[in-house]
This record gives sequence, structure tokens and C-alpha cells, in this order.
Amino acid sequence: MRSMQYWRATFLSVALFLAFLLLWHAATRPDTGGVAVDPAYAALVGNAAASGSKTPFPGPAEVGEKLWQHVKDPFYDRGPNDKGIGVQLAYSVARVLTGFGLAALVAIPLGFLIGMSKTVYRAFDPFIQVLKPISPLAWMPLALYTIKDADTSAIFVIFICSLWPMLVNTAFGVGAVRQDWLNVARTLEVSRLRTALQVILPAAAPTIMTGMRISVGIAWLVIVAAEMLIGGTGIGYFVWNEWNNLSIANIICAIFFIGLIGMLLDTLLARAARLVSYRE
Repeated sequence: MRSMQYWRATFLSVALFLAFLLLWHAATRPDTGGVAVDPAYAALVGNAAASGSKTPFPGPAEVGEKLWQHVKDPFYDRGPNDKGIGVQLAYSVARVLTGFGLAALVAIPLGFLIGMSKTVYRAFDPFIQVLKPISPLAWMPLALYTIKDADTSAIFVIFICSLWPMLVNTAFGVGAVRQDWLNVARTLEVSRLRTALQVILPAAAPTIMTGMRISVGIAWLVIVAAEMLIGGTGIGYFVWNEWNNLSIANIICAIFFIGLIGMLLDTLLARAARLVSYRE
């Protein structure tokens, strides 16, 4: 039964993808009839594209050709503004993992402290509620002004946006541990450190991992916009640079790879979450 459902879902996915390609191909077919165009638009996209003899938006075949070029040689480096998409993705992933790792080092211990004490929770809650809704990119000008380094500023922004989901989920998971388990540990005179590591941490681990999955997803979203601001390297800068070159096919390829890496990061954390999940 499960095998049948798997193959039906696979067939439906393939059918939807083929239908999308057909619609895309039909929507990007050139118009053979000449039309009057605005000179400024013609200068932007080219006379052939503006007149309709060639669509300014690339079709599936053109994007597929560009995609194959990126896959064949993803790590070339021909100067500051001409690096392979693999190099750009590596810069972005490194920034995300660095900021995400630093956020985990702060959020998980602090979340434990907040979750284990109602007094500490009430003291921290106003600050969390004020700082959590602030857009991560709003911190970028302040980071650039104080840190005076573009790469470190981008990592700081990732740190900020990764911090809150992990902190809130850790505090919630620790605070939601069943009181019966804590009472048993107290009856057995287990030390507070051992209770935290052997009772609270395993019980709160699934909730903590959920916060980590949310954090890494937000971090991967934010890094693209942050790199458009700081420039230099990264997939966000690649997208912005290709827009300046009016290479829409390369932008679509970058969007594809952004989604692929995001899915990979989420899948890795989802598998890690299954390793720490439990049934009562």
C-alpha cells in the first residue's frame, strides 16, 4: 500500500513538473508580429527582445543549457566578479553555518536557563518580545558601522535571525518537561547538572531541533538579501550581479540552487530531529 502511494506521488510530481515546463515554454515563445516599443525598454532588454522577435524571459531550453554549464564547472575563479556558482554557494553556506553555530552556542544554554526558572523567563520575556520581530536586515547598517567588515556583518545578521527561534523553542521545550520526571530525579537526589543533561535535555531535544530547523531556514533566506547589500561574494551577490548583467537565465539557475541547498539543510536537520525523537 505504501509502495503504491509512493509511486502515485512520484508520478504526480513528474506530471506537475512536465506541465510547468510546457506552460513555461508556451509563455516564452517569441511573438512573430512586430510591435511598437518604448526606446528605454528596448535599451534595457535589447531591441530583439523588446520587439517581440525574441522573448526577454528565457525558456526552459535556455535555462537548462545555462544550468548544465554551471554544473560542469561550478568552482572556477576568473576574478572578483566572475566566480563559479559553486564558489558563491560555498561562501554563503559558510556564512550561514558560522552564524547559525554561534547562535546555537548562545541560544541553547540561555534557553535552558530561561526554561528552568519562571523568574528568569519573566525577566527575559519583554526583551525577547521586543527584539524578535525586528527584521534581521535592519541590523545590517548598524553592524557595518560598528564592525566595519562586510563578511563579519553578514555573519552577525545570520546570528541575530537564527537566535530567536532556537532560544524560544529551547525555553519552551525545557519548560514543558513533565513534572513527574523531574520529581523522580529529585526523589533519587540526582544533581541539577545531571538532571539537566540526562532528563531535561533528552526530553526537550525534539523541540530544540524544531527551533534549529526554523532558524536555519530563516538564515538561508536572509543571507541572500544580506549578500546583495554587502557585495563581493555569495549567492546573493551572484544574483544581483547577474541582474546588473541582465542575465535572467543565470538568475533562474541561482534560484534553483538556492532552493536545492535550502532543502538539503532542512533535510539534514529533519533527520537529526528523528534521531532524538521519542515516544512516551
